[in-house]
Amino acid sequence: MHDLYVTYIPLIVERIMKNEKMRQLILSTFAALCLALQGCETAPLTPPEKLAQQDDVRDMVKKTLEQFYAENPDTRDAVSSAAGYAVFSDTGFKFIFGGGVSGKGIAVNNSTKQETFMKMIELQPGLGFGVSKFRVLFVFEWPQAYNDFVTSGWEWGANAMAAAKTAPKSGGAYAGAVNVSPGVFMYQLTEKGLIVGVSLTGAKFYKDSQLN
Repeated sequence: MHDLYVTYIPLIVERIMKNEKMRQLILSTFAALCLALQGCETAPLTPPEKLAQQDDVRDMVKKTLEQFYAENPDTRDAVSSAAGYAVFSDTGFKFIFGGGVSGKGIAVNNSTKQETFMKMIELQPGLGFGVSKFRVLFVFEWPQAYNDFVTSGWEWGANAMAAAKTAPKSGGAYAGAVNVSPGVFMYQLTEKGLIVGVSLTGAKFYKDSQLN
């Protein structure tokens, strides 16, 4: 029986993925399921649980910024001179027809030092198994760009991807970043180092209703 699975399941999967309508249906269904699960709130946190989770996210942000600064020292100046910034870390399992990656983060207003705890979800259409681990840093040039991100959230899709432009690779405040929308630059770091480009596909960033 095991030999039958090994022989025929890959062939079945390959045939399904070659059928464009079937492939889009599966990916669309998976995307909707991931977003629905992310929208489901768990039981309210007790005050000690909330404080503990906030501290965990703050610790993640501190370590993530240190990794960005070590990988690309220019990011330190970009963060300190910006109207605000946001840091996210996510780890997720990639399933056979696509993967859903979720994570947490904090957006910080550099003028007021106010923190806003946030969540993210990313959908990764694709075939195969694997674990995806990476960190994302947003830098906001203008207060309005920061406020829009925090108050309204932000979605990354095909239109944003088409409009994204890679910043200069050397020199300049945003070397190594991608300009993902007016006044918003994104850096992405994987276990292998800084990515100069875009790998997010269908990402959504929004306020964390439990931690704020």
